[in-house]
Amino acid sequence: SDDVCLFLQQTFDKILIANRGEIACRVMKTCKKMGIQTVAVHSEVDSSAVHVKMADEAVCVGPAPTNKSYLNMDAIMDAIRATGAQAVHPGYGFLSENKEFAKRLVSKESACCLIFVLLLGYPVMIKASAGGGGKGMRIAWNDEETREGFRFSSQEAASSFGDDRLLIEKYIDNPRHIEIQVLADKHGNALWLNERECSIQRRNQKVVEEAPSTFLDPVTRQAMGEQAVQLARAVQYSSAGTVEFLVDSKKNFYFLEMNTRLQVEHPITECITGLDLVEQMIRVAKGYQLQHKQQDIPINGWAIETRVYAEDPYKSFGLPSIGWLSQYQEPLNLSNVRVDSGIQEGSDISIYYDPMISKLVTYGATRGEALARMEEALDNYVIRGVTHNIPLLREIITHPRFISGDINTNFLPEVYPEGFKGHQLEEDKRRELVASAVALHITAQLRSQKVLGNLRVSSTPVECNHWELCVELGERRHVADVTKSGNIYTVEVDGNKVEISGEWNLASPLLPLRINGKHRMLQCLSRDISGKIVLQYLGTSFKLRVLSKLAAELNSYMPEKVAEDTSSILRSPMPGTVVAVSVKPGDTVAEGQEICVIEAMKMQNSLTAVKQAKVKSVHCKPGETVGEGDLLIELE
Repeated sequence: SDDVCLFLQQTFDKILIANRGEIACRVMKTCKKMGIQTVAVHSEVDSSAVHVKMADEAVCVGPAPTNKSYLNMDAIMDAIRATGAQAVHPGYGFLSENKEFAKRLVSKESACCLIFVLLLGYPVMIKASAGGGGKGMRIAWNDEETREGFRFSSQEAASSFGDDRLLIEKYIDNPRHIEIQVLADKHGNALWLNERECSIQRRNQKVVEEAPSTFLDPVTRQAMGEQAVQLARAVQYSSAGTVEFLVDSKKNFYFLEMNTRLQVEHPITECITGLDLVEQMIRVAKGYQLQHKQQDIPINGWAIETRVYAEDPYKSFGLPSIGWLSQYQEPLNLSNVRVDSGIQEGSDISIYYDPMISKLVTYGATRGEALARMEEALDNYVIRGVTHNIPLLREIITHPRFISGDINTNFLPEVYPEGFKGHQLEEDKRRELVASAVALHITAQLRSQKVLGNLRVSSTPVECNHWELCVELGERRHVADVTKSGNIYTVEVDGNKVEISGEWNLASPLLPLRINGKHRMLQCLSRDISGKIVLQYLGTSFKLRVLSKLAAELNSYMPEKVAEDTSSILRSPMPGTVVAVSVKPGDTVAEGQEICVIEAMKMQNSLTAVKQAKVKSVHCKPGETVGEGDLLIELE
C-alpha cells in the first residue's frame, strides 16, 4: 500500500482498526491519547476480545476463519461505511500490505513494484509477496523441496493474506537479519530511526529482537540508514516503514524487502528514540510534516523484545497450543518493562489466529541492564492454561552466544541441533530445585495441619522441625535431610547443604525465594497430595515427587507404565485442521513419506511416516478439526 495508515480523508477523527490482538490494542491506545475515536472489527469468536472492549464502536465482520472475517474486504468496507470511519489502520498481517484493499480505500492508484530475480542455483527462498511473520515462507535446497515449498507457501499465503502470489529469491545462508526503521511524510521529509537486530528466528519468524544491534558500527549504521531513506524517497513513501537487510560477517549488507506497515517489533525502536510510531503514522496520514530532523534521533539506552507465544517450544521450537487462559499476570510490577498484549485472564487462544500472547519489552541504560530485567520479567510472567514459549525465551537471552552477540539467523538449530530440551540443570541448580520442592512440600503439609493458624489437634505439643525425605527428579532420586527454623529451611541434598527462605504464600502463583543468599523467582504450577510438584525454575517446568523414605521404598515396587509404541501410530503434534490426507488403508508408505498435512494458526505442517509399513487405518479426513495427541493414522 502507498500509506500504511490508509486514509479516506486527510482530516479525520475516527479510525477503523482492521486487525485484532495486541496490535489493535496498541493502535487504540495511541488513538485515545490523540483524541481520535476508534472502531474495532472482529470475528464471531472475537466478540469478547480485549480490542473489542477497548474500542468506541465494534462491528462483527464474519465467522472465525480469517478469509471470512479479517480478510473479508467487502465486510470491512461495509463496516467503514456503517460507522463513518474516515481512516483505516491495518496493523500488520491480514490486509496491511494488500494493494487491492488500498485501491478500495483511496482514490489514487497504489504504487506497485514487481521484482523478478534470476536465480542461478540453490538454495532459494520462496515467500508470499503479501506476507510477513514467517507465514508463506520456505527455504528450498533442491527441486523436490522447491515443489513442496511452492505448494505450502501458496496455500499459507492464500489463507493468511488472501493473496497466493509468491516471490522466489536467492537465500543467503547464516546471515544476520538487521532492519532499519524509516519515517517519511508527504512533503519529501524522511528519517531513519536506527536499526533493530532480528536474527533470532524460528521458521523464518522473529522470536527475540533488540535495538540497537551489537554488530553495527556507526559507519555501517549510517550507510544502511541513508540507503533506507533513499529507497523511501524513491517510491515517494509516506508513513512508518521498515527496510530489511541481510548482513554478512564482514558487514556487507543486502536489501531484502521493505515492509510498508508497522512492524511487530516497533516498541524497541520507540524505547531508544522516544518516538510513538503509531502517533507519527497518524500525523503523516493527516498531512502533517515530520516534527524531527535526522540529528534529533538518538540511541538512548538499549531495548529487547521477546515474543511470548502460546506454543510448545519442545516441538520444532514452537508448535501452536490452544486453550483458555485460566490465570494471567503480566510482570508490570517491575520497572522498565512494557507488555503489549491483546488478551487477558479468561481469554481463549484458538486455532484460527496467530498464537502470540504478547510482546514483552525491557529496556535500560545498557544492554546488560535490559537483559537482566528481561530475565526477571520472564520469571515473573504468569501464564496458565496454555503451553507457552517462556522456557525457550529465557534460555536464549541467557545463552553465552547471545550475551556475547555471536548470533545469526541459524542460531536456534546451531545451539540446539537435537531440538530444544529446556534448561539443563547443573548439579548446584539441581540441588536448589530439589531443596525448593522439599521446602514447598513441607510448608503445604504444615499448613494442612492448621485451621485459621491453629493446630487441628490441640494436644499436639510442638511442630515437627526435622524431616527425612526422598525426591524424584527425572531419572534420579535424591535424599533430603531437612530442618526448619522460622521461615528458613536448611536442606541437605545428597550431603550438600542448601538454605532457603521465603514468605511461602501458597495462594500466590509466584514463589519468591532466597536460596543460598541469591534471589530466585519460582512458580508452582501444580502440586497434589501424592507429593507430585511441578515447578517453573529458571524458565523451565520440572516435574518432581517428594516422598517419605517409607513411601519411596514401597513406590519402587510399583510396575512402570509401558510407553506407547509411536512407530506404528501417527498422532497430531498440535491442535489444528486436517488439510490433506495422502494415504488410505492398504497403502504402503516409505519412511519419510508425507501422510497428511495439518494447518494450525495459518501454518501448514507436513506429517510423515517414521518407517516403511502398510497403512492399517485412517482416523481423519480433510476439513476435520483435531486436537493435540489425537490419533490420525495407524500402521501395521
